[in-house]
Amino acid sequence: MYNSIKYFEEECIKRFEKLEDDFIKNPKKLAEYVLGLTEELHNLGLKMIQESLEEMNQMLRKSPKRLQHWVVESHDTKQLITSLGAVTFEKTLFTNKETGESEYLLDRIMGLEKHERITEDALARMLKESVQTSYRRGGEETSLTTDVKKQTVKNKIHALEFPKNKEKPEKKKEVEYLYIEADEDHASLQFREKKGDLIENENHRKNNCLITKLVYVHEGIENEAPQSKRHKLVNPYYFCGTSYGEENAEFWDEVYEYINNHYDLDKVKKVYLSSDGGSWIKSGMKRIAGITYVLDEFHLEKYLIKLTSHMKDSKEDALDELRAAIRSKTKQDFEEIVDRLEDCLVDETGLKRIATGREYILSNWTAAKLRLRHQNRVKGSSTEGHVSHVLSNRMSSRPMGWSITGATKMAKLRAYELNGGDMLELVRYQKRDLQKAAGAEYDVLSSAQMIQSEKNRHGELGKYTEYISHSMSLQNKKIVNFNAHIWGL
Repeated sequence: MYNSIKYFEEECIKRFEKLEDDFIKNPKKLAEYVLGLTEELHNLGLKMIQESLEEMNQMLRKSPKRLQHWVVESHDTKQLITSLGAVTFEKTLFTNKETGESEYLLDRIMGLEKHERITEDALARMLKESVQTSYRRGGEETSLTTDVKKQTVKNKIHALEFPKNKEKPEKKKEVEYLYIEADEDHASLQFREKKGDLIENENHRKNNCLITKLVYVHEGIENEAPQSKRHKLVNPYYFCGTSYGEENAEFWDEVYEYINNHYDLDKVKKVYLSSDGGSWIKSGMKRIAGITYVLDEFHLEKYLIKLTSHMKDSKEDALDELRAAIRSKTKQDFEEIVDRLEDCLVDETGLKRIATGREYILSNWTAAKLRLRHQNRVKGSSTEGHVSHVLSNRMSSRPMGWSITGATKMAKLRAYELNGGDMLELVRYQKRDLQKAAGAEYDVLSSAQMIQSEKNRHGELGKYTEYISHSMSLQNKKIVNFNAHIWGL
């Protein structure tokens, strides 16, 4: 880092003083002062990164341990995209004496896969922006100086794997009531398996709709602040996906696993599931024992309006009568009211609308009754607002087309972020232990093992080894620390 310090002393300090002097002469130009300092600090940071990389590469070239198995093949100039900016530096290609295989050893030590040119911090910035806006914006925000193509962003997101929440708290939470809410959004596909495979029906509409699923678990509702009229969920946790068939069962099993790991189910009096009664949701109910199904408030009102929209001035009275029948009467009482409403219609469209509303409410009769009674801690539903916030805002509120893989990964990424997931940790989760080059399976010794080895080798005098390390120069400390990594080559 010597050259960077020298650059700071000889160049940066003068420029800092000049920027400050200009600002004091004209205090209204604070923006120019801030921008000027930012640019200088930015350039200094890039120089420091470049020098550190080249210094580590130089230590590799000079290492006696490296010489045992690797010879220098060539020196190349490479560019690495960091969140701070693009760094151009020199690194060495080495060839293994036993196998003839070539490798940039510096890449292996830093955990970079072959041909990887984006650092973890830059990838984390990419994901953080992409989950909110678009692939294009994600590419623009990856680095302060260099844009990444949106195709690259897409490829990174398509390849994401997500960790399952296996956390098991030492003590499970004890709550009387637990709430699960489920709903779906509809994303538009560009294709299903390959481009051009979407089929138009007789109404000239393509089968390009993909259901994206949202399930969230929470402990109830509370005020955002003591005097606030706004409410928030208590300890929500989100699950998103697009799975079907057996995958849908796995999706719900993941929900159950989270609940079982975090809550003492023996202390829970009721688990309420609020939804619109979709088939994928009802099939999921079977995966979790003891669930009480409650019809989603939004969809109940939606179908009640279908039954009464033609009643004009009498609409509110008809709605009240229907709600009362659902709340405390029988299906027969409900159907008699619907029959009277149907008698007021003659057009085919209206009759179909009445039939749809009738069938929906009757097929969810008990769930609708529980919703309107609001007994035993049944809470109001917030699924529509959450679908808009969690899924629609990013995936369907604007015209855009997805692949099934892209929609699935984005839905999961949205849930990961809402659950407080760290994007840098997610990037590192993708990393697999890099395979050593064939014939290069040599023991790796940590710095602690190296010090212990020296203690043992020198007998009684070895106890002074650790004290000697504290008096080393900064440069020698860097060499010792880096050599711990070279020993694995």
